[in-house]
Amino acid sequence: MTSATLFSLVTFIYGLALILYVITWIFTKPFFGKLATGVMIAAAMGNGVGIALRWVESYQMGYGHAPLSNLYESLIFFSFCIAVIYLFIDSRYRIRIIGAVAAAVPFLAMAYASLPSVDSQIQPLIPALQSNWLIAHVMTCFFGYAAFAIAWGISILYLLKAGMDSRSGMIARIPDFPTLDELTHQMVMFGFLFLSVGIITGAVWANQAWGRYWGWDPKETWSLITWLIYATLLHARLMRGWEGKRIAYLSCLGFFAVIFTYFGVNLLPGLHSYQ
Repeated sequence: MTSATLFSLVTFIYGLALILYVITWIFTKPFFGKLATGVMIAAAMGNGVGIALRWVESYQMGYGHAPLSNLYESLIFFSFCIAVIYLFIDSRYRIRIIGAVAAAVPFLAMAYASLPSVDSQIQPLIPALQSNWLIAHVMTCFFGYAAFAIAWGISILYLLKAGMDSRSGMIARIPDFPTLDELTHQMVMFGFLFLSVGIITGAVWANQAWGRYWGWDPKETWSLITWLIYATLLHARLMRGWEGKRIAYLSCLGFFAVIFTYFGVNLLPGLHSYQ
């Protein structure tokens, strides 16, 4: 089995997990919740094995690099990071409603990666990318992005609960406000740490590749904007005592910046555009 075939299968497994998490949310049946988590574990394992298999295929083709170098590979790794982080949350809190978001984003990302417009071919690295810093930089950035994605999903649940009648129906099954607020904070702190390390490793790598630590490339600029938004969120919570809706709105704004940093800058000329 090739990595491409396995990734196609994993896409459908993420889709099945999404359906089961939604069923769990609607009918509150513990069986479906456990089954959904089992399917999510299978999807994450298949995703991870697929990444390893693609890495091996790269060596077999004589290129020999980690599968983190283009849009297709980044989408695959982004999905894996989200699944891993969510499963950790599930193991600690058993809040499976969050799984509806945590499965939806990988499913959509993997589905997008399978489109003909996304080049899935394994290609040799350009000279600037031929560095051990590739793994450190990309992995830390995407674990940060994944944590922010889950924080965004939790914030959406918070705003839904705050904006609708929380006494009945599916809204009543969303966890209480303090739990959602604390989980958002934890995910943002986790993501902020990894994004900070990602920016630092990227600067060191840039100096090695291009002879400068910072060049105001669109990706660098938007990474800084994203970092500042989440830094503002953490400062407002820790120093100003912000919580609830204001933190949820900032979390959503931050994830919009993440999405633009990831996808939007590809429309702009620069050294970091994913193809």
